[in-house]
Amino acid sequence: MDLLQVIMNAQGGGAVGQLAQRFGLDEQQATAALGQLVPALVGGMQQNTQPQGLEGLLGLLGGNRPEAYLEDNDAIQSPATTATGNNILAQLLGSKEVSRSVASAASANTGIGADILKQMLPVVATMVMSGMSQQGGAGRAGGLLGMLDADGDGSVADDVLGLAARFLQR
Repeated sequence: MDLLQVIMNAQGGGAVGQLAQRFGLDEQQATAALGQLVPALVGGMQQNTQPQGLEGLLGLLGGNRPEAYLEDNDAIQSPATTATGNNILAQLLGSKEVSRSVASAASANTGIGADILKQMLPVVATMVMSGMSQQGGAGRAGGLLGMLDADGDGSVADDVLGLAARFLQR
């Protein structure tokens, strides 16, 4: 199951509803936003494809159960999730300008305001890392790299670049 599907299926689909509620969207809009933002954030992991880089990103989630951000009904609503997500975004995208560009591109493709998408980005970043932890295990960066290696060729670079290219073509 790919990372976007892990997020979409979290809480039996309820995570999408929680995200929609937090940002004043309907579930279809939240789904469209996730469809744009998740690939962009995964593309940002190109800088962090070494195991220690991924471990560091997972470490930003803190605690013994980073996957709880997707499992806990209240996590999406929590200001702490936004704060954690801002730290993750700093690692993944590097600057606020890149975050703004991601939000603008997603806005053009979804019709959702860029301001709302900018507010969503930290929460979605936390959901992405939580989903990666859930799929690969918090202590197994190799498993995370394997999950990013969609074509099984042993390299994640081509897969991440492919995700980024698909995102930019939308």
